[in-house]
Amino acid sequence: MYEIELFETEDGKSPVGEFIGALDGKMWAKVDRVVKLLHENGPALREPHSSPLGDGIFELRAKQGSDITRVLYFFYVGKRIVFTNGFIKKTQKTPKKEIEKAKNYRKIYFERKAKK
Repeated sequence: MYEIELFETEDGKSPVGEFIGALDGKMWAKVDRVVKLLHENGPALREPHSSPLGDGIFELRAKQGSDITRVLYFFYVGKRIVFTNGFIKKTQKTPKKEIEKAKNYRKIYFERKAKK
């Protein structure tokens, strides 16, 4: 089993937590199901549920009707998975700004861990 952590900003807010919390009931249930799969399988989880985006960033995939939700994450030492941000996918490719946001949050996370 893998531990799942939600990234928090300096002011204690969780962008990914707020995103997931704002999903409608059916989509929330779909996301919850794939989160449980990730919790159990970690890096062994593959498409269609999870896909690498490069540079250690992955996306968790959930679909409800025509709505496609993505939650970005990375792995950390000790079987830890850190969710960074989420979005509703409207284009064929994952937007670069979302991947860059995930990388920035990961950088902040690593810097915090290095200070401890």
